[in-house]
Amino acid sequence: MIALKNRMRTVCLTSALVLGGLSLSACSTQGYVDEHIAAVNSRIDGVDAKATDAIQRADAANSAAQSAAASAQQANQRLDAMEARVGALEQAPAKAPRN
Repeated sequence: MIALKNRMRTVCLTSALVLGGLSLSACSTQGYVDEHIAAVNSRIDGVDAKATDAIQRADAANSAAQSAAASAQQANQRLDAMEARVGALEQAPAKAPRN
């Protein structure tokens, strides 16, 4: 009977120590959390910098495209004006050559 009580006490004590050890090892320290958050923040900063750079390049490309569109529109207007002149010249009667 005494041996059974001693064995039961040993099992209870061992169980308590094991559970206590496991519960303490599951907690993360402030330094551990700060370290991992710093790593994630540095990745976020890198992605943010790349996104900002991409947005700036896209804005520059958009500006260049708008400038090219305006130039093309001006060229089309000049071409339309030239077509009217050429059409008028083609409609005019031919002059006799000077000899």
